[in-house]
Amino acid sequence: MDLYRNSLELAQEIITQLSPAWGVSGYEHTLKPVLKDIFNRFPVEITDDFRGNLYIQKNGNQNTQTVMLAAHQDEIGLMVNYIDSLGMVHFANVGGLDQRTLLNQEVVIHSREAVRGIISLLAKEKGVSSSKSILLEELVIDTGYSAEKVAELIQPGDIISIVRRPLTLLNQKIAGKALDDRAGIAVMAVCINELTRINHRHRVVAVATVQEEVGLRGAVTGTERLKPEIAVAIDVTHAQTPDSKAQVNNQLGKGPVLALGPNINPQIYQGLKTAAEENHIPYQIEAVAGPTGTDARVIQLVGEGIPTGLLSIPLRYMHTSVETVSLGDIVDSGKLLAHYIASLPEDLEELSCI
Repeated sequence: MDLYRNSLELAQEIITQLSPAWGVSGYEHTLKPVLKDIFNRFPVEITDDFRGNLYIQKNGNQNTQTVMLAAHQDEIGLMVNYIDSLGMVHFANVGGLDQRTLLNQEVVIHSREAVRGIISLLAKEKGVSSSKSILLEELVIDTGYSAEKVAELIQPGDIISIVRRPLTLLNQKIAGKALDDRAGIAVMAVCINELTRINHRHRVVAVATVQEEVGLRGAVTGTERLKPEIAVAIDVTHAQTPDSKAQVNNQLGKGPVLALGPNINPQIYQGLKTAAEENHIPYQIEAVAGPTGTDARVIQLVGEGIPTGLLSIPLRYMHTSVETVSLGDIVDSGKLLAHYIASLPEDLEELSCI
């Protein structure tokens, strides 16, 4: 049997590789060898750019037009602000880690050498209730070193990442850090794996973008470089949790989520929906009334405009170190993209007409 014919095993292998790796927004360079190791197993061409985007090109039969896929490789993290007289490291948020979940987390400060630490809570002033939400400025990192040693090793601006190994749960679910949006990277890998067995006309370039969490910057650079005829962004979206009640409709294990709204090209949305139905792939629909907050938001604005769709993976506990997804949703998302790409017309310019 083909080593990668089992897409579920492939998805789990990739998440297990990518989730614990560190690559906070703006500092994704450490991910390049991991990403290259993942995609070099396929018949693709891999390049990069000065910003740090990685381009994985899978050629088609015609190769005259380009379909761009985009999923961001960066993760949210922290940055050193200053060191106090006790040697405690004060920090700022990079990209929006949920501060309610930071207390007692294990971290690595990426300074002159990797320094391990634990996030601790400063003593509260008298009269301040301990039942109130913890503020970011009340949290510090305890490295165990003396103040002198900390000052020698660490300086303001050093990047901090959470330490967390992925955890396999029941029913094909997996939890870990940075699944927003390394689950999207896994989707692109599954898609490319599927395309090795499916006839498709057009050149496909999967872009592992950078700096999404701090302003969608890599997607702008990548789209300017490729100038694709069409694009599909792959990201995560909120899934139901025990406390979400009726506020969130997307469910884990029920398939990819197709975005629909004024920022989404209707023909790409319909094409994805049709491909799902024709290939018996489960899907969900999410109405997005405004900007999506994903790479799709900026891809569609490059040049004279790029017809852009958005496919999302349901995810629980977003922007924490225990983000949870269904491996089945990742596989279904990759297969859906592959079948959609295979169904595209000879001339992609047709999708520019609404």
